[in-house]
Amino acid sequence: MAAVMYRLLCGSSRRAASAAYCTARDGGSGPAPAAAAPHVQSPPASSSAAPAQPHLHPPNAPRRFSSSSVVPKIDNKTFLWSRYGEMKKLVQDLLPPGVCNLLNSSTVYANNEVALGDIEVYGFDYDYTLALYSSALHSMIFNTARDILVEQYKYPAGILKYEYLPNFAVRGLHYDINKGLLMKIDAYHYIELGTVYRGLKPVPDEEVIELYQGTHHIPLHQVSGFYGKGPAVKQYMDIFSLPEMNLLAVANDFFLSNDIDYDPVHLYKDVTDAIRDVHIKGFMYKWIMEDLEKYIVRGDETSSVLHRLATHGRKLFLITNSPFSFVDKGMKYMVGQDWRDFFDVVIVQADKPHFFNDCIKPFRKVDGNGDLKWDRITKLAKGEVYKQVRIILRQTYGKITGIVM
Repeated sequence: MAAVMYRLLCGSSRRAASAAYCTARDGGSGPAPAAAAPHVQSPPASSSAAPAQPHLHPPNAPRRFSSSSVVPKIDNKTFLWSRYGEMKKLVQDLLPPGVCNLLNSSTVYANNEVALGDIEVYGFDYDYTLALYSSALHSMIFNTARDILVEQYKYPAGILKYEYLPNFAVRGLHYDINKGLLMKIDAYHYIELGTVYRGLKPVPDEEVIELYQGTHHIPLHQVSGFYGKGPAVKQYMDIFSLPEMNLLAVANDFFLSNDIDYDPVHLYKDVTDAIRDVHIKGFMYKWIMEDLEKYIVRGDETSSVLHRLATHGRKLFLITNSPFSFVDKGMKYMVGQDWRDFFDVVIVQADKPHFFNDCIKPFRKVDGNGDLKWDRITKLAKGEVYKQVRIILRQTYGKITGIVM
């Protein structure tokens, strides 16, 4: 259905653009009706036939240019939602009755189909993969980092009046560090006009174009993310980024609303450090372990998936940056006391993403209390827990685990 909607939207958008161009070109309020061409009798074939006369503009008649025509300005967001509604209705009219009701709007649809029956090894992260957290956790992260800004970084106490806004931001947004702008950038590195915010207020499209020297394209070398390591524009890709984007927005909003001069670069660094302190100093782990029911969204899905994969002979591994005591308590709460029996390899405090490509560190076993053991590891045993490892050679990992990556 998505593909059908896309083709219809593109086709209708092209037709609409063509009609708008014709309207502007002809100076009318709508597309000019096609007039019947008068019948002109062709002259008989003759070598003495008069040559065709070139078209001459009538004397003293005003010339019309499409570039000088004024097209009414349409709000981008309103237009897109309107077109979406029209295209959705067209698709629903094309499909048999009831088909649209069978589609789950929360389902993830892949561009390329994958036969999961052919996959022999399944790997999991812990946070927001096996363990899903409630929105209360985001509020706690935001509030604590906000308090750190005021108490430790000596930011104005007026920032304390701001609360977490759960519907303000989504994953995948970009933040221009030098300009203090939060925005959405598409796959071709163009800013999507209408999505740019300075603090909590939208930035007009005209101002965005002016800020970026007449364009809304961001060069790849300036952007951080999957394909770029630029220092100027950072992409926030995980769910833990939501409180950070909120805090950046409200801090900018406070300074702007109170006409306080500030450097957006300094603000970005302070907010980033405050959010990092929440994680590094263990605040989040402490909150969750003290009240699992409040912060972990518990369901049967996690246990069911692990059980089904294990009973069908699939190899499972868990690699997480979280400490063992935190993971162990959460997994026992969600899956049961025997959760480690599902996994062929369990690695905690892995220091991802450096885990995959940095210098060699030895595998070390962790006992039931989370303490490190001193014996040499030559094979990763099922049911055991390991930490402080980084992989250089995939062959080495495959040799000691029996899992071919």
